[in-house]
Amino acid sequence: MSGAPLPLLGTFHELSLAVHDVPAAVEFFERLGFTQASTGDTYAHPYGVLTDGRLFIGVHGRRSTTPTLTFVRPNLERSVSQFTDAGIQLTVCRTGEAVFNEVAFADPAGQAIAVLEARTYSPVDRSARETSLCGEFTEVSLPTTDFEAARAFWEPLGFVAATEEEAPFVHLPLTSDYLDVSFHRPRVSEVPLAVFQAPDMERRLATLRAGGVACQPLPKAVRAGGALLEAPGELALLLLAGEP
Repeated sequence: MSGAPLPLLGTFHELSLAVHDVPAAVEFFERLGFTQASTGDTYAHPYGVLTDGRLFIGVHGRRSTTPTLTFVRPNLERSVSQFTDAGIQLTVCRTGEAVFNEVAFADPAGQAIAVLEARTYSPVDRSARETSLCGEFTEVSLPTTDFEAARAFWEPLGFVAATEEEAPFVHLPLTSDYLDVSFHRPRVSEVPLAVFQAPDMERRLATLRAGGVACQPLPKAVRAGGALLEAPGELALLLLAGEP
């Protein structure tokens, strides 16, 4: 909402993945129809960013918790007390004039979250309507055994929880101005999911398979058509048939 104060997390920046082979990870997402963004010199380690116009995925050649939901909040150093006042236990608090400011913490299920002082890549000339072969990105879904704990933690961060939904799998959706997330039971997937939808998903899957992309059957708990793609960095892509 224009003119409204930023939520505590700021704005969504990227889904950060720690990978052993950055060029291979970049190639994987390019095969899916993602576009590279230009990155700056913020990091000393190898780093690339891929986007479908809606979701930005950062692939990092470093050892770190993966995947991490990464946000940007300007003037982060002056906001650190707001995190601690909210009862958040920071696992990383790197601030000061001589460093790139960053804080990190985890939600009750252990999902890693990072907040940076500034962007680490440049905007891309790609419309959000120019979807990848995966379809339209809709949300990141995170595994948890306790929906109420997830709701209690994420709502003060700027997310609004809806009612629990049964289809296409049991999940608790939360929305925000910058990113929609949801929470699913680990029997759906033990790793976080980047969820995509398209009415012509079967055609898209045929194109992916023809291009050598391995498409796995959906978990039994998912009641829809589509497939699951194993991505680098302990992430899976959930491709569902239907209108976004």
